[in-house]
Amino acid sequence: MARIPATVDSERNRSASTGHPAPSFFYNGHAPRRRTQVAMACAVLGFGLTVVWSAKFVDQTIGDTIADTLLGHTAKGTPIASALAGIFFALVTGVAGTFTACNIAVFSALAPLTGGRADSRRGRMAAGLRPLGHLATGAAVVSALYGAAVAITGTGMAQFDQSSQGNGLSGRLIQAMVVFGLIGATMTYLGLAALGFVRDPLAKLSARHPSAPMLFMGGLIGAFLVGRPFPLFRQLFRDAAESHNVLYGAAAFVCQSLGNILVVAVLFLLVTGFLGDRLQRWMTDSPSRTAALMAAGFITAGVFLLLYWDLRILGARDLIWYPIAPWAA
Repeated sequence: MARIPATVDSERNRSASTGHPAPSFFYNGHAPRRRTQVAMACAVLGFGLTVVWSAKFVDQTIGDTIADTLLGHTAKGTPIASALAGIFFALVTGVAGTFTACNIAVFSALAPLTGGRADSRRGRMAAGLRPLGHLATGAAVVSALYGAAVAITGTGMAQFDQSSQGNGLSGRLIQAMVVFGLIGATMTYLGLAALGFVRDPLAKLSARHPSAPMLFMGGLIGAFLVGRPFPLFRQLFRDAAESHNVLYGAAAFVCQSLGNILVVAVLFLLVTGFLGDRLQRWMTDSPSRTAALMAAGFITAGVFLLLYWDLRILGARDLIWYPIAPWAA
């Protein structure tokens, strides 16, 4: 029988004595002393973002401007001339959608990657490429499958349904509410796991396959396309559906997902390259900081997705009351 390393055995004994789960990818075994306060503060921050978030400003002022500049013409409403143009359109609009309301979760997905160990700036940046590659792979697989399904099914999918039943909720919007609600609940759970409140659902899998957590989080990012109502994405969505070209649909949707994480990935590599040494020392001094950082990213993003895409959507249609800032209405 294989002998369990003393360090792992001691961590399990410590976990049993404290009542916390055993260490894993999402839970490093060092919960912050004020973990309840951390969770509550992150939940309040996520809620606050839903109140002040302006979809019009982010989608139109930022997203449309970036897309128009990179494409060299007005992106919205301009027909996509060819499959190659569609691939480029997908990548550009993916970049333009970096700061949309669903893509805020990408930032929390990169929180576990900070503070890697390396002696040089180049080494730290190189070390960050592997988990980023796993993240991109997970996103590419899910988005490719959905893109292929769109090309096969055509425009009969719920994401094309814009008709409302007197309550302002179209089939497309209901799909977005369900998808992002599930993603938000998943990310909130992972944040609670990082604080040791619940068990890491991927603990056994990641022990055997260390890349599994990043592939899973990439899959969540790819699933954004299943619910995304971003106008520029809908334009790509319709083009892929009407083409009935499976390869084009898959490739375009993959480029859309990769465009979503491109800017964040570059910023992450720059931060790890130029600040990674200080960040590593800061986290090593107190491992509970790593847990708090990971939890902050996941809980903030998870609560934001849950409240924004479910409760605030209902509030915007006067089905319930929900606080919305004047500039965000």
